[in-house]
Amino acid sequence: MSQTVHRITIGEAPPSRLDKALARDVPEAAHLSRSRLMRLIAEGAVSKNGVPLTDTKAKVAEGDVFEIAVPDAVEVETLPEAIPLDIIHEDDDLLVVNKSAGMVVHPAPGSYSGTLVNALLHHFGGDLSGVGGEKRPGIVHRIDKDTSGLLVVAKSDAAHHGLADQFAAHTVERTYRALCYGVPDRGDPRLRGIKGINFEPGNIIKVTTQLARHKTDRQKQAVLFNGGRHAVTRIRVIETFGRAAAEIYCNLETGRTHQIRVHAAHIGHALIGDPTYGGRRRLGADTPGAETAKAFARQALHAETLGFIHPVTREALSFTTPLPEDMSVLRKALGGL
Repeated sequence: MSQTVHRITIGEAPPSRLDKALARDVPEAAHLSRSRLMRLIAEGAVSKNGVPLTDTKAKVAEGDVFEIAVPDAVEVETLPEAIPLDIIHEDDDLLVVNKSAGMVVHPAPGSYSGTLVNALLHHFGGDLSGVGGEKRPGIVHRIDKDTSGLLVVAKSDAAHHGLADQFAAHTVERTYRALCYGVPDRGDPRLRGIKGINFEPGNIIKVTTQLARHKTDRQKQAVLFNGGRHAVTRIRVIETFGRAAAEIYCNLETGRTHQIRVHAAHIGHALIGDPTYGGRRRLGADTPGAETAKAFARQALHAETLGFIHPVTREALSFTTPLPEDMSVLRKALGGL
């Protein structure tokens, strides 16, 4: 069986046990959760100086070097599925779709069916595989399962590479609409004291940090200022609902995992309904819309606008989609017009 070997050097002040230290220091690109690392250790796939280690509680020290032999993933056949799609635009080279909340973009462990790619395979007659020569055919960007809104999908190699270049260069326009706890106010002394915040004309709050996987919860991202990946979000308040909540625009300069959700929480204005970064925050019981917000089943985040240069025709394209019904209901409950 073929395999990939990752060589990991333990950084400073490591956790005392092997599984935790590896989970902290393994590269994000390896996609190895702590539970997966524990299984690999038990299978003898982790070694030090050529000697396999099978005890997850083995002691580690700064500078220790470990090798992790990860068997290459077995290809899982992605099957076409007749899932309705809200297609905003389609031509010979690309497609823009309005993804509903609850739909995973690409098959992954635990979500091999019901995904956007399953639906696209059916829409394209099963002939999407191979676009771009990657395991994620035609998918050049993603939005979270429980975020709704616009995605562009490549149908040709030229579109795939051209779109990928634009995303890498951060020239794609991506604006999200969200509902958050509290009101981000540039005049708030607390906000001015948070590291990574700057203010720009037009009442824009610019959040600049690094983002990386959380040290102890591998399903989360964490704000850093050393290491990680550069991330920039611009936030502008559209409407306020007293001091309890606000409707905001979020413009992405970069597109990191969970970026808007992490940055909103970092500045003290987590998104309503966010189960990962919202903590136990709730609206006061006497606040209009409090019960609706409490029952909201996902982060209140919608990818509203998507703009880019068509990679083949070179035409400037821009698409906008209205708020989905659940967010419209929440917004009205809070007092929106």
